[in-house]
Amino acid sequence: MSTVTYTVQGMTCGHCVSSVKEEVGDVAGVTSVEVDLATGLLTVGSDGPVDAAKIVAAVQEAGYEVAGQS
Repeated sequence: MSTVTYTVQGMTCGHCVSSVKEEVGDVAGVTSVEVDLATGLLTVGSDGPVDAAKIVAAVQEAGYEVAGQS
């Protein structure tokens, strides 16, 4: 299992968190999604490598921007 953390900008409430979790959770290969509203951190777990561009696209689909990846 691999874990990648992204920084998401623009989230301000619980609905924001839910939207991001739903969109990212629909990406093929993603097994877990955790979002920390206070820090803007999005932690994505998967069984194997997941294309970062797909995660970024999912976050954008939810209406937010990825500011970085670690």
